[in-house]
Amino acid sequence: MSAVLEVQSVSKTFTRTRALSGVSLTIEPGEVHALLGQNGSGKSTLIKILSGYHAPDLGGGIRVQGNELPIQSPVQSYRLGCRFVQQDLGLVSTLSVLDNMALGSGFPTSFGTIRGKATYEQAKADLERLNLDINPKAMVATLSASERTGVAIARALREDPEYPACLLVLDEPTATLPVDEVDHLLDRVSAMAATGVGVLYVTHHLGEVFRVAHNVSVFRDGVVVGAGAVRNFDHAAIVQLLAGEELLAEESLSRRERAARAATRQPETLFEVKGLRAGALGGVSFRVDRGEIVGIAGLAGSGRDSVLGASFGALPRTGGEVMVTGQTLPAGRPDVAISRGIAYLAPDRKVGGGVMTMSARENLTLPDLGPFWKGGLLRRRAETSKTKEWFQRLSVRPGDAVNEPLSIFSGGNQQKILFGKWLSQKPSVFLLDEPTQGVDVGAKADLHRELVTAAQDGAAVVVSSSDLEELAELCDRVLVIVDGRISAELGGTELTEGNITRGFMPLAAVPAEASNGAALH
Repeated sequence: MSAVLEVQSVSKTFTRTRALSGVSLTIEPGEVHALLGQNGSGKSTLIKILSGYHAPDLGGGIRVQGNELPIQSPVQSYRLGCRFVQQDLGLVSTLSVLDNMALGSGFPTSFGTIRGKATYEQAKADLERLNLDINPKAMVATLSASERTGVAIARALREDPEYPACLLVLDEPTATLPVDEVDHLLDRVSAMAATGVGVLYVTHHLGEVFRVAHNVSVFRDGVVVGAGAVRNFDHAAIVQLLAGEELLAEESLSRRERAARAATRQPETLFEVKGLRAGALGGVSFRVDRGEIVGIAGLAGSGRDSVLGASFGALPRTGGEVMVTGQTLPAGRPDVAISRGIAYLAPDRKVGGGVMTMSARENLTLPDLGPFWKGGLLRRRAETSKTKEWFQRLSVRPGDAVNEPLSIFSGGNQQKILFGKWLSQKPSVFLLDEPTQGVDVGAKADLHRELVTAAQDGAAVVVSSSDLEELAELCDRVLVIVDGRISAELGGTELTEGNITRGFMPLAAVPAEASNGAALH
């Protein structure tokens, strides 16, 4: 059988920027091929070339099942069997599953009328092929994160006898999934590969590579710096390929730095939550000292994802009290929270974090334009200068694009810009929901470094994340939420990924003294 995909010496140049340089990789039928690389390494450029969006430079070639892939032809890419599921999924939440399934392929019709029963049966068959027990008439908005991802994959793999699918490209499919739903998706990926479909699997989570992939290619600065069978790599080897020796050294120091912070920190409560009720939360209490980094962990539906939004005022709260330096913070008042020195990074940067159509400069200075006003005019030069300083400090790429829309930046660089937006305000309390979601290992290290610096400068930092490795490496303490209440608190040598996972057990299995919230500090 011909290889599903053969990429040979493909390059791509944008004006003066070389995004890809002589990239080659091969995917066989039934193979899951992991594609890794930092944000800006060229992964997205390759995907856009495969989809027909970008044209590669002259030279090199791409073949799909032995057939040459035409340049900039999305239709021909589809006809050759290439299917794509982007990170944002492209689903319409206000439509039903079957309507979303038909958006690309169209509805079965008879005499110009949609055949409702045939549409339903076709959607049901598509979902069952991936072992998805979902009612086709259900609204997408009612589905869990993994179910929505499953629907997007089922739509991409909808049977087309004339142009059957042979290659599925998944771009960060688990980026927005809670930890307890990731395994379900990876099982489906393996099942798809078993049918003979080749899978190009783009991810920033190295654990998924060892769980589901057969082969791996690592991009850095548009070049393949390592490739081969996954069994020939370990975690440290891949991290070294992604970011070099410097990042490995930083990882080994993180635990010692945490111990050093704890030894020098003077207890002074800066941020406190008492009996917070919001969404699934049934009364959560905790406090954070100046200079401390506290993590919040919890499975989907536990209430974890409501804690910080409700504390800041972005989400409604039905009870409890939030205090900053001893002063009560009113509910539903983000403006007051900001004026009291609280910064909040929302979990979805495209919806609650940034304004995609505004420039990077406008996003970064949005919380406080006061320093840039003079004589009733906005001083753009001063605003641009300040933005460039943060671009340089956070290593945002491209570094000269301060006046470009936020939407043109990669996910990791968008997150850096939003970090800069709040860091520039020098907040006393930093609340972060999924701060490194969809961010590569190098950018994650940069952002963690900024959080550690903020804590060392006296800020109280709270991180809510589904990335257990992130919590174990970054935080001084981690609070585990189960069924809307804190079931465990971990710190010191007890703070490990395994212990966080064990903390997800039902409250009934946790000793009473750990579940009553009496010893949270």
